[in-house]
Amino acid sequence: MEDDTSQSSGKNSERVRFQTFLIGLTALAIGAAFLGLVWDYLIALFLAAIFSAMSSPLYRRVFALVGNRENLAVALTLLLLAIGLLLPLSFILVLGGQQAASVANTVTQWVETVDLSVIEQSLPAWIPFKVDFAELSATIVAKVGQAAGQIADFFVTALSQATRGTVSFFLNLFIMVYAMVFFLPQKTNMFLQLLAHTGLPEAIQTSLGSRVISISRATIKGTFLIGVAQGFLGGLGFWATGLPGAAFWGCVMAVLSVIPGIGPTLVLIPGVIVLAVNDQYIAAIGLAAWTALAVTTIDNLLRPILVGRDTQMPDLLVLVSTFGGLAAFGAVGLILGPVIAGLFITIWGVLEEQLAADGLSEGPQPRTEPDREPEPTAQGSQSETTRKIRELQNELAELKRQNKGT
Repeated sequence: MEDDTSQSSGKNSERVRFQTFLIGLTALAIGAAFLGLVWDYLIALFLAAIFSAMSSPLYRRVFALVGNRENLAVALTLLLLAIGLLLPLSFILVLGGQQAASVANTVTQWVETVDLSVIEQSLPAWIPFKVDFAELSATIVAKVGQAAGQIADFFVTALSQATRGTVSFFLNLFIMVYAMVFFLPQKTNMFLQLLAHTGLPEAIQTSLGSRVISISRATIKGTFLIGVAQGFLGGLGFWATGLPGAAFWGCVMAVLSVIPGIGPTLVLIPGVIVLAVNDQYIAAIGLAAWTALAVTTIDNLLRPILVGRDTQMPDLLVLVSTFGGLAAFGAVGLILGPVIAGLFITIWGVLEEQLAADGLSEGPQPRTEPDREPEPTAQGSQSETTRKIRELQNELAELKRQNKGT
């Protein structure tokens, strides 16, 4: 009788496992089909989730001001975001894109006006290439124009990837805004809602969800706000000194601002050199002073305030992931690149902690000095003595229980 019962329960368990397998296989197939349907709009939905989570404090304030009217609060929040972010960014990118088309020729013509013979005469006689400097000057001009052209092409390519096809661009923009209409009123951000269906422990869900928001916030505040500030100030310096393509080079400096401290100077210092070799010494000194006092200083002032420790990533990783995201996704890669890199670090950290908890890994070990033994403190000795006394008390109590039992 027991054998029949065990066989019946075994068949039932096999049937349940088979049904679970079929359900899982069906779910994967339908999920793959759905993913294929929305694949072209995943970036728009991802950006909508990021901006909604970041705009949640603003939405809550507007929601309270309008008397808890949800639709009005959503509309006003989106309007404020459009006025504060979308319109200025679109204007800057369009202006920079228009100048990017002609910046290579302009820079080449500008460099060709430089009298390199003055530089040749001022060079010491012991410099090896002084004899060939006249022949090298043509190569120098060509290489400078080529470098400027490559930068312009990279900028135009990144913009074209972001706005590839007018219909596609506006469709993605519409989907992002429309998705934010639904995401903004949510009390829990969409990342945590998605992670809740993964089966991961709640602590890991919270860690990953907060990581996405913190990195996105740091990227927006750091890359966008600081980049806009430095790009505007650097472009203003170019415009004031008469250098060509001020808006374009301002956009380039905004992108290079992801390199803390030295990013915009990679464009400003060559600008100072160009002014100096054209005998515009006052303009060169003014641009150099503007670079040191305004452009570089604003990075040192704003970055600790706006970014802080939100990213918790090395500057090198932020730089590589930003430019990698820019190359892979276009302009939106400025946000997606650091977010993906941050999630990569977070998930590996979570895996390491999980392996350590399971006894498969010792986990990260703190640095210690091998030639130096830690000195015992009075508090440590006292805690060790207390632990031994408690162990003896437990052993005595166990012996008493055994004696009572016998």
